[in-house]
Amino acid sequence: MPTSPDVPRADEPPPLRVDAQRNRARVLAAAEALFAERDPRTVTMEDVARRAEVGKGTLYRRFPSIGELAEALLDEHERVLQGRIISGPPPLGPGSPPAERLAAFYDGMVALLEQHAHLVLGSEIGGARFTTGAFRFWRLHVSNLVDEAGVEDPFLPDAILAPLAPDVFLHARAAGLTAEQIAESLRSVAARLLG
Repeated sequence: MPTSPDVPRADEPPPLRVDAQRNRARVLAAAEALFAERDPRTVTMEDVARRAEVGKGTLYRRFPSIGELAEALLDEHERVLQGRIISGPPPLGPGSPPAERLAAFYDGMVALLEQHAHLVLGSEIGGARFTTGAFRFWRLHVSNLVDEAGVEDPFLPDAILAPLAPDVFLHARAAGLTAEQIAESLRSVAARLLG
């Protein structure tokens, strides 16, 4: 039975009220500014509520933790990359050999980290890296490439993803490496591991 466009589907959250939408936008803008200004690991929920000029209850109702705030900010950027992996043109999308796809994945992730490492770092506070939906997607993608290459090593997907941890990336950038130098090194790793 078709549903009316005005009636939300049972599996969708109800639309936000206008004031709730405004508060959500203020909270996200405040969090993004704070994450950009300083180490995301030092940002507190109180900092965000104060900067957004909302009550703590308003903040915690929508976002129970700093990590969830960072995930919400990062979500759209990650979805774009995920879509290109699933159905984009090769070599990032299907149709290229595993080593080429891995190299393209590394390029895509370096570009994402170059722009949004502070958000990735914020979303992984407290060891949450391995539980985020994005990380699980990246690991599944890399695992599939490893399998397709015929490499039998259950730890290899984690080893492949390790250099993409935001703190590792930011450390390399602080040491003077450019994003292109990091990407070039990772492309070389991809060729050696899966080529």
